[in-house]
Amino acid sequence: MGKNEIIGIDKVEYQKWLHNLCDEIDRQRLKAVMQLNASTLQHYWWLGNDILKKQEAQGWGAKVIDLLSADLTARYGSDSGYSIRNLKYMRQFAVEYPDFPFVQVPLAQLQNNQVLKSRLSKFTVSADGEFVQVPLAQITWYHHISMFPKVKDNVLRAFYITESAIQGWNRDIMLMQIDDGYHKKVKPLPNNFADTLPPLKSDLAKAAFKDPYNFGFVDMTKIKQESDLEDQLTTKITEFLLELGTGFSFVKRQFPLNIDGDESRVDLLMYHTRLHCYVAIELKAVEFQPEFISKLNYYISAIDDLVKMPEDNPTIGLLLCRSKNNTKVEYALRGMTQPLGVAAYKTKELIENLKSSLPSIDDLEKTLND
Repeated sequence: MGKNEIIGIDKVEYQKWLHNLCDEIDRQRLKAVMQLNASTLQHYWWLGNDILKKQEAQGWGAKVIDLLSADLTARYGSDSGYSIRNLKYMRQFAVEYPDFPFVQVPLAQLQNNQVLKSRLSKFTVSADGEFVQVPLAQITWYHHISMFPKVKDNVLRAFYITESAIQGWNRDIMLMQIDDGYHKKVKPLPNNFADTLPPLKSDLAKAAFKDPYNFGFVDMTKIKQESDLEDQLTTKITEFLLELGTGFSFVKRQFPLNIDGDESRVDLLMYHTRLHCYVAIELKAVEFQPEFISKLNYYISAIDDLVKMPEDNPTIGLLLCRSKNNTKVEYALRGMTQPLGVAAYKTKELIENLKSSLPSIDDLEKTLND
């Protein structure tokens, strides 16, 4: 291609086209991966279920799995996935999930757990209206077999299956979260999404955000003001994005908004590739105050008018505070016209506790002088 031909290409239009192409390619590739994963799970469940039925019908014991593994491996190769261990996992998979391709969760068990209820609200309810049907193909085979010994309850399994898919956890991260009792710590994000977004988008937004966020990678001994927190989050952007979850992409720190000649700045501007919207994040190194909400609401309105494109969904605001009182948050959110959520963040409590127990500089100087 000649130089003149390249110059003749509208760069803005080309970049827009390229962006749309990449988005579609990513969707197609993800779809292919998910279809392959669903096919793998289907095959493994079918084989495991057939082993189970044959053992029950013929009265065969565990030794038949050893024999079957040897014969299948001889025919299909050592890397075909038919080891003794994997065949036993297939049998267990069929036992644990008789309603494949779903794990069925009783609706009655969700009523008193708002986090589980919000996470699983998007899934189909069974014909009898008593169960939520959670697809097993949201995660890989290796996620499933790693979860078996650690999570025995199907309600919690459904939660971790869905949360792993939403947050993009690999197997190791999922196991770490299970060991850490993630389901006991995460809470529904106080928000007004139901009042400001259509039902489907509201459910997606509720699933995309959480409370609290774990900023254990932040060194609070270096935080003197909110800009210091911004410094650490943007310096450690990989850890920050992993904690935010799947779909978040970083746009800019201190994003400028020129509003009628006056410049305001959003602490962090993100774009969520699944919600297809901008996310304005305001950071506070102090406890939640109601006035923080009105400022963020103001920023969201400006982004929708000055930055958002017609194909983008409404901007969502996320206020991250050192701590918060949910009753105060609920009152502050009432009447707000823009979709907003408020979450707390946790940091290295050990460092903070250690710091609080150390003498101050003044105390040290006094001791030395004495």
